[in-house]
Amino acid sequence: MKAILAFALLCVSLAGNAQTFPSRPVTFIVPWPPGGSTDLSMRAIATIAEKHLGGRIVIENRPGVSGTMGAQALAGGARPDGYTIAQMPITVFRLPHMMKAPYDPMQDFTWIVHLVGYTFGVVVRADSPHKTWGDVIAYAKANPGKLTYATPGNGTSLHITMENIAQRDGIQWTQVPFKGYADGALALLGGHVDLHSDSSGWGESVNAGKLRLLVIWTGQRSKRYPTVPTLKELGYPIVSTSPYGLAGPKGMDPAVTKALHDAFKKALEDPEYVKFMEKFDQEPYYLNSADYAALAKKTFEEERVAIQRLGLKM
Repeated sequence: MKAILAFALLCVSLAGNAQTFPSRPVTFIVPWPPGGSTDLSMRAIATIAEKHLGGRIVIENRPGVSGTMGAQALAGGARPDGYTIAQMPITVFRLPHMMKAPYDPMQDFTWIVHLVGYTFGVVVRADSPHKTWGDVIAYAKANPGKLTYATPGNGTSLHITMENIAQRDGIQWTQVPFKGYADGALALLGGHVDLHSDSSGWGESVNAGKLRLLVIWTGQRSKRYPTVPTLKELGYPIVSTSPYGLAGPKGMDPAVTKALHDAFKKALEDPEYVKFMEKFDQEPYYLNSADYAALAKKTFEEERVAIQRLGLKM
């Protein structure tokens, strides 16, 4: 009887919450360090979404575990009242196939809205002897395991794609995982790694002549870097953009989910955010809550197959 009463009170509480949402700031977990392209992107869209939501959205950075700290927070006791949401990178679907994870992607989340994809690429220092991607592969073949590359963590799309390339070319190189873009960038500029595989946060350094962009992983060449080839052009059947969206804990009220969805969808379409995406070569990839849930199911299965093929289960 007590359990039934408690459940009834929770339902009444959530119903009242839906009618007044938001009555206090929404905590938006960004599972990457401050200053990287994802952090900047999420801050930009949150600022615009506030206007449409009618309440504050507070960014909370929780880097680590390859971008899955937000997912862990949602599954680890966050109330399903809409006041805690998180960016959900593709590693959320991948890591449970690599190791024991403290969440179930198919059970623990309410999918709110799918937003955008990255432009990934590989950069070297301007003084690197590797002038082209062909130079990198030739060196890696001649020096197994010696070439090092920075990524934002084990199991990220940057790590998976680099190992996919290595498998296809029959080479060995060494990943050096970091918590996010900024640490990897410092390691490259300091000469501690040979390559940096990450999203377009490298843009300013490339434009300033500090770094050289060798290859990008999108389906087409970048408008900002038209002379840089794609992996597809170089003979790899690979397009990697690691699209992502936002989620909350399982069991969120549909009215609250819709309020968050509508606010971020309007922000995604806002001219100010469109300009931001162009700056970082990001492409919008909007999906509503139902379609995002379907994509989550599809992605979870695709990642299982990829991890098995690459032999990366720990």
